Amino acid sequence: MTFAWPEMLWLLLALPVLVALYLVLLRRKKKAALLYSNLALVKEAMGGGQWFRRHLPPALFLLALAAMITAIARPNAVVTLPTQQQTIILAMDVSGSMRAADVQPNRLAASQAAAKAFVADLPRDVRVGVVSFAGTAAVVQYPTHSREDVLAAIDRFQLQRATAIGSAIIVSLATLFPDQGIDVSSLIYGRDTRRGVPLPQGSKEEKKEFKPVAPGSYTAGAIILLTDGQRTAGPDSLEAAKMAAERGVRVFTVGIGTTSGEIIGFEGWSMRVRLDEETLKQIANITRANYFYAGNASDLKKVYENLNARLVLEKKETEITALFAAAAAVLALVSALLSLLWFSRIL
Repeated sequence: MTFAWPEMLWLLLALPVLVALYLVLLRRKKKAALLYSNLALVKEAMGGGQWFRRHLPPALFLLALAAMITAIARPNAVVTLPTQQQTIILAMDVSGSMRAADVQPNRLAASQAAAKAFVADLPRDVRVGVVSFAGTAAVVQYPTHSREDVLAAIDRFQLQRATAIGSAIIVSLATLFPDQGIDVSSLIYGRDTRRGVPLPQGSKEEKKEFKPVAPGSYTAGAIILLTDGQRTAGPDSLEAAKMAAERGVRVFTVGIGTTSGEIIGFEGWSMRVRLDEETLKQIANITRANYFYAGNASDLKKVYENLNARLVLEKKETEITALFAAAAAVLALVSALLSLLWFSRIL
């Protein structure tokens, strides 16, 4: 146990002084009692039961003072407490196709606006993480309660080449379940992270033993995928969606762009980019989620309305001043009540 104001503990030295003062007062009362002519009555009044009653209220009051002084010192302790945990991972496309202007001012800006509007409406107790993806995927903001950090991560996006939707889902799963040992490198690149070499065909090292659960059964978190849906790199999008479904995680998809698309130029390349709604709908269907169009981003609030908090145990340093203050109040109250009940006075 540590204390924010340890110097206040010096006040505990006053307790022995109070005990000494109490003993002095008892001696004075004892001398006064000797003035009685009938000493037998005095001994009877000072029997074992009376002795216990006489000293219990002051002892409780002394403990109350000790607890109160400890509370003033602001104690901190590492405790294990149950806490509710809800986590949403925003997986956002930053590929070159997101610069298309078929959605004004462009697809990237539209996806950023949709994500920011969604984050602004979230309850404050929901943690939010951000994954960006193009040719590969990376965590740009680990799950946090800080909305400022999330918005700053969204604003830092830089366009890159290719689109790896499957990689985005896998990295999001690893972020949502950091303790499951999901080998992101082997799943995305087919590479053994211990030796840095390609895995042999049919190798099972890329899979961790776990028991599949019913699709959509994980209610403490979800993934929201914002993209134009055109995969050009990385693992198959639908296979990654099946991974999410086996873990009960719903992947809500948000389509950015138009189905007719637009011809854009990026780093010397010219291509037509269009919204692949079919793939996004399949991903949502596999994981028992929903597909949204960016123009109706306000409907995203339905995502967290159906989430239920997962109760987990967390160890963390917590100020426990309130516990000592409550103990002091209870002890003082019990001391006063016993004194009133037995002696018709307070101490």
